[in-house]
Amino acid sequence: MFIGEFHHNIDEKGRIAIPSKYREILGNTFVITRGIEHCIYVYPTSTFENIVSKLESLPFTKKDARAFTRFFMSGATAIELDKQGRANIPSPLVSYANLSKKCVIVGTGDRLEIWNEDDFDEFMSSVTMEMSDIAENLFEEKI
Repeated sequence: MFIGEFHHNIDEKGRIAIPSKYREILGNTFVITRGIEHCIYVYPTSTFENIVSKLESLPFTKKDARAFTRFFMSGATAIELDKQGRANIPSPLVSYANLSKKCVIVGTGDRLEIWNEDDFDEFMSSVTMEMSDIAENLFEEKI
């Protein structure tokens, strides 16, 4: 399980160090792709394969299914860490997520997310004030 928040720099070649506690979970090869809120999603290969299976079960006749599948799959790339434990993020994904020097790697359970630090701070500020309403809507009587 991926949890926590780590601040790392991305270099001019698009390389970012993956925290050592996550490397074992990710394995030698893992998949990165576009995230929904202009971040990058990072999945262990087996988790990504499960998502692909779900996407393949969607009816191709539905416009939303085609659009989401294109968005999600066209950005997907298999990644291997280098000897320093860095992932080399392709330039289209770096541009999509607006990654610059300072980044945040966030564990969200089944995946990691890589954010531009300013964008992540803005996102957290925007949802913090609404968190009690969000929690109430999601968990109503389940806790």
